[in-house]
Amino acid sequence: MLTKRIIPCLDIKDGRTVKGVNFENIRDAGDPVELGALYAQQGADELVFLDITATNEKRKTLRELVNRIAHHINIPFTVGGGISSVEDVSLLLQNGADKISVNTSAYRRPELVGELAKEFGSQCVVLAIDTRQEEDGEWYVYLNGGRVRTDTRCVDWARQAVDLGAGEILLTSMNHDGTKKGFAMDITRTLAESLPVPIIASGGGGTMPHFVNILGEGKADAALAASIFHFKEISIPELKGYLQDQHIAVRI
Repeated sequence: MLTKRIIPCLDIKDGRTVKGVNFENIRDAGDPVELGALYAQQGADELVFLDITATNEKRKTLRELVNRIAHHINIPFTVGGGISSVEDVSLLLQNGADKISVNTSAYRRPELVGELAKEFGSQCVVLAIDTRQEEDGEWYVYLNGGRVRTDTRCVDWARQAVDLGAGEILLTSMNHDGTKKGFAMDITRTLAESLPVPIIASGGGGTMPHFVNILGEGKADAALAASIFHFKEISIPELKGYLQDQHIAVRI
């Protein structure tokens, strides 16, 4: 049986880890190098670094910071934010990233997904989708850190990107982000059941049962969270012990 993964996320703004609610009201959550080292030591399966304002500020990801974090961890490291070319990815891989995450740039130019998969392999390409459920019940894709709404359905874009070569989907529900009321079960399960790649669920993790639900009934391959780890509400060893007790296979 494949083990399920627990992934802390470092949302980075101005070189610091930050966290908001529904992509707004951002507050400081600590030093990313220290947090990354702590999570690796505690048994996190991977670490995700998202430079959340790079696209909006039209600049590249903070490669020096990526390099510093990479030197303090020994787990797979995914980096996203401001990536728009093969050259950008080469630079980040040289600075310690194992995988990269593309979002707005891939939506604006879908060929990018294929170019990156061809150059680095699908296993290196994570498609991040920020999605919101609207009043009509459909989940739509949002760009630029959740600031720009599109008319594209999340399921359609995910399917297209996987066909182009994305090897994994990082799915963030904007409705659930930072609320700690539980993950978006329905859309996560829909993607997990209809796509041949792993789905990382993000947005809403607040209690240990939320993780049991999304990794079990929600069919996610991994669950990503931020504030509950940053503010020490739940520790990774404690969460993994609980998941194991609930018969969810995890790496201890």
